[in-house]
Amino acid sequence: MGIIADILGVTMDGGIQGVIVSAISRRANLSHYAVLEKCQKLIDAGLIESIKSDRNRLFRVTDKGIRFFQEFQRFQGVMQGLNLRY
Repeated sequence: MGIIADILGVTMDGGIQGVIVSAISRRANLSHYAVLEKCQKLIDAGLIESIKSDRNRLFRVTDKGIRFFQEFQRFQGVMQGLNLRY
């Protein structure tokens, strides 16, 4: 779940322009192929979308992804408040 939140956070930072795989890879500390695998799962879930731009493939968060990210952050806050690890 933490990796998913990291990827969603990076794509949210990219805004409507989106973000390239290497930026996600650096900020989420994952390999290029791991990012592509996780992003495909997020695309299938409707949390992010893939966009072709020139030579690059960009990833952009969807409205559903934003809501999911916000709910996940709220969940993290509750777990930290209870001193529980998830």
